[in-house]
Amino acid sequence: MLNAIFGSISRVKILNLLLLSPEKKYQVQNLLLDLNLSSSMVRKELKNLVSFGILKEEKVKVEQEDALITKKTKSVLKEEKFYSANTKFLLYSEIKALFTKAQILFSQKFIDNLQRICQVKFLALTGVFTNYPESPTDILLVASVRRPAFLKLLAELEKELGREINFTILSLKEFKYREDIMDIFLYNILEGKSLILIDNIHQSS
Repeated sequence: MLNAIFGSISRVKILNLLLLSPEKKYQVQNLLLDLNLSSSMVRKELKNLVSFGILKEEKVKVEQEDALITKKTKSVLKEEKFYSANTKFLLYSEIKALFTKAQILFSQKFIDNLQRICQVKFLALTGVFTNYPESPTDILLVASVRRPAFLKLLAELEKELGREINFTILSLKEFKYREDIMDIFLYNILEGKSLILIDNIHQSS
């Protein structure tokens, strides 16, 4: 969907990573590792997106070790380029919201397949799915699930989103215990920005 709108898979991957983590700054090397894209493609898209205004480029002097002919080393300052989301861009909020909603659309296939491999008691999306970077996880699942099958589904979702997804799986017993003692981990998820998609625990109680 987003590829059709923005015209490039590489562009979508870069925007998805930077827009949903506006507090982070990335060097080209980081993007190459995180997104598995070619150097030429990343540099081309960064140039276009900076020119458009949705991303910003900062030049920062970074201390590095420089080897001398004498085999000694010394610290030198080298200028490095860092890229991040331009939160002051006129359409920043609208474009970021589009990417946030797309995360949830992509997750629907994952949810459908998840219900085929286990009986889901509770499922909440938070973190990257709801633009809540403070969340300790992205997916909270209460179910008895075969881990290999779950990890396979998760890998497919991560490939579609172009980013790593953090998850937490709890048994029904552990979930209820954490809820009873007002566990801070669970409280931060449920009381923060979260999208509860399945809740067969409280509805049946």
